[in-house]
Amino acid sequence: MSGGLTEAGGFTRPGGPATPVGFTEPGGFATSGGPAISVGSADAGGSTGPGGSAAPGAPAAPGTPGAPATPGVPRVPGTPSASGAPAVPSMPATPRVPATSRVPAAPATLTPLVPATRPPATLTRLVPATWPPAPHRILFTGNARQGIAAALASLVRPGGRVGVEPLTYPLVKEIAVRLGITLVALEVDDEGLCPESVAVAHRSAPLSALYLQPTLHNPTSVTTSAARRVDIAGVVTELGLAVVEDRIWAFLRPDSPAPLAAHAPGLVHVVDGLSKRVAPGLTVGFLVVPEERVEAVAAAIRSGGWSAGRFALEAGVRWMADGTVERLVAAKRVDAAGRQRIVAEELDGFAVRSDPLAYYAWWELPAPWRADTFTAAAAAHGIAVTPGTAFAVDPKRTPDAVRLGLASAAVPDLRRALRTLAGLAGGAAAGTPVPGGRTG
Repeated sequence: MSGGLTEAGGFTRPGGPATPVGFTEPGGFATSGGPAISVGSADAGGSTGPGGSAAPGAPAAPGTPGAPATPGVPRVPGTPSASGAPAVPSMPATPRVPATSRVPAAPATLTPLVPATRPPATLTRLVPATWPPAPHRILFTGNARQGIAAALASLVRPGGRVGVEPLTYPLVKEIAVRLGITLVALEVDDEGLCPESVAVAHRSAPLSALYLQPTLHNPTSVTTSAARRVDIAGVVTELGLAVVEDRIWAFLRPDSPAPLAAHAPGLVHVVDGLSKRVAPGLTVGFLVVPEERVEAVAAAIRSGGWSAGRFALEAGVRWMADGTVERLVAAKRVDAAGRQRIVAEELDGFAVRSDPLAYYAWWELPAPWRADTFTAAAAAHGIAVTPGTAFAVDPKRTPDAVRLGLASAAVPDLRRALRTLAGLAGGAAAGTPVPGGRTG
């Protein structure tokens, strides 16, 4: 992902110049750039798009005076093609937002971070039905990674330590550097984070918070069990340790256990967004924060310049209310499952870890391949994969594995790309020399 975390591409820590509360202008869609790729993506997870609001100098948002007509919602990858690839349900057209119904500019107060005109029923569609938080605890940001930044900025002072899984969302590493935070790799197993490792790390030197992905962890696709979540919640409650829970991909697993926040509501800050559910251009992020933390996190959003764009927020709210988001989510679950079946067919016999409903897979490469050389070899064939080094918190513990992003390519292209990658990996296993490969 390119681009900064503020509208102008910069990054402001709370305590810097404040921005007006409410919905930043011009507001609207921010799309990710870069060349097209066959499989995978340089964006290795989280929110898509280089910022929540349109940067200064960008075209006016759709639906505003002088702007082009609102575009249609992009179809989910894998819709019908000339090759006859299997289709997923058609996506409804994007509803037009009348100029007269836009949310008005807000005064410098707290409440406009959650528009007063939005009914609670719409808010609760953003979170699992088994865990309905009070609407006033939901705060909106330009995208989900800005929500992560706001939560961490409000919880951790410069020089503080944050516990994370040993493989984590790459943008969290960048956020940590810019906020002056040290990431501490904790131990995991097949069920996710090991609770005892949290206590051990905290005793070594106090942790300020945890950042975790308990549902469809990126990049491994691991989903933490319900029992393990209860154990983690018990440890953080005993230690009084705040948690930032990233649920950006959780919508793909409707049967996943209740969020950590359901077990430790006074400590867990949930981060989610709409870009993965709807389309990369709709980069609305949101947080569900503990009751007593609403003002602190809202202040971090304001001072960081991370408020949601007014057009994107209004569009997101309307699409949640009329069922558009639910229909898109249902279609994407079908699409992701189909793509995972292709992975299982084309990479049969290799060490691939994934989930039947995930939009990515984690491939532990056969010897003598190293992650960097395999990534370069794939690029020579026009295929982009993300090396394990991008996710590793400890530079001394970098896995020889790659993340395969499955959502970008058309289905026939995805199959061809995976077949090419299998040939590369299999050729090395059969004895074809690999430049820079492992020798022992």
